[in-house]
Amino acid sequence: MAYDYDLYVIGAGSGGVRASRISANYGARVAVAESTYLGGTCVNVGCVPKKLFVYGSHFHEDFEDAAAYGWAVNPQGFDWPTLRDNKTAEIQRLNGIYANLLSSAGVDLHEGHAQLVDAHTVSINGQTHSADKILIATGSWPSVPDFPGREHVITSNEAFYLPEFPQRVLVVGGGYIAVEFAGIFAGLGADTTLAYRGPLFLRGFDDSVRAFVAEELPKKNVNLRFGTNVERIELQGEQRQVHLTDGTALETDLVLYATGRKPNTANLGLENAGVALGEGGQVLVDEDYRTNVDNIYAIGDVTDRIQLTPVAIEEGMCIANNLFTDRPKKRLNYDNVATAVFCQPNIGTVGVTESQATDQFAGDLDIYESSYKPMKHTLSGRDERSFMKMIVRRSSGVVLGIHMVGPDAGEIMQGMSVAIGAGATKTQFDETVGIHPTAAEELVTLREVTRQA
Repeated sequence: MAYDYDLYVIGAGSGGVRASRISANYGARVAVAESTYLGGTCVNVGCVPKKLFVYGSHFHEDFEDAAAYGWAVNPQGFDWPTLRDNKTAEIQRLNGIYANLLSSAGVDLHEGHAQLVDAHTVSINGQTHSADKILIATGSWPSVPDFPGREHVITSNEAFYLPEFPQRVLVVGGGYIAVEFAGIFAGLGADTTLAYRGPLFLRGFDDSVRAFVAEELPKKNVNLRFGTNVERIELQGEQRQVHLTDGTALETDLVLYATGRKPNTANLGLENAGVALGEGGQVLVDEDYRTNVDNIYAIGDVTDRIQLTPVAIEEGMCIANNLFTDRPKKRLNYDNVATAVFCQPNIGTVGVTESQATDQFAGDLDIYESSYKPMKHTLSGRDERSFMKMIVRRSSGVVLGIHMVGPDAGEIMQGMSVAIGAGATKTQFDETVGIHPTAAEELVTLREVTRQA
């Protein structure tokens, strides 16, 4: 049967765009549909604008610290519209780049909401298109639970476009998005509270990192409230009266919910093609990103594996290679994927946590930890500390995990991910000459075992 396209991609986020244009470069006839914005979450309401906001929120500390270095800085105050609108201009520039990437590769861009009619047919804007292969790359979307007053909250999507900057903010959630936005709002001058229902946030990260960040965030003017949740929210004029499950209440101008994201699979017509979903709404795929329907694939956040932009991009590369070349099949190795959290101070992590390592190698672990004041603050006097941790299997000397909290943790951890992936040993770290004076050299000068596990 002759199809209109060799590949039809639903979703022009980072993964979908990469799969589309690389497949087209390999000679495939490709179309991609997008209903919201080119570049997906990362470019528009995720990684990129978030990090720009993190940069903006840190300047107040830089101004204060400058005095110790001989600079007389007299800031005139923070102007929210300037940051917001400059960010938006940059996002629009990136949207244009994504459009050009698709166009130059010969990919047809269909703007609108696409739905599957059957396993080989997509409907969009009143037209149907047939395709040999279909790729679902629609990402995820913020999820807000049901409770009285739910309509009075926003999500991270809206936080990037606030008409006015709030004086008081309540961030609800315990994941990295909640922690990052709490730092952003506090850094920009808002009276900020972070509430989380559990005893300690950042579940899934190393416990030492979680505890260290909990000690550092209050120094950044973030009020932490653990073991409580929102019971209801009442609107009183322009203010929000938030009643918490611990019996307390607080008044705030803005409530940001960052309690998780769900795979964006609603209203895609997946049931028309018989595509199987998991309990959380994620598209179920095998190791080659194929669904239970032979010609339909899925990558990125919609599969709810590792919700990271570089992961989706690499999965897109695998799809293009495997479907449209004769080269050996590619599969992404999900072990030791490094990541960073742009809270303040930053988190960088790669490899296993101590808890995970103990599950595998209990009694055979050496744990190295170091906490220190960054060199910059020996003059500034700021009460901020950094933390590094290395997890080593004693019998083999192989480094299993590295975790850091401190300035530029993400930049440092990128290089560490290469070392971990290559199976580097503690001896090789010890034999490496450090770059002095840097924070990174701490990782090659860890000599004393903090504890064994």
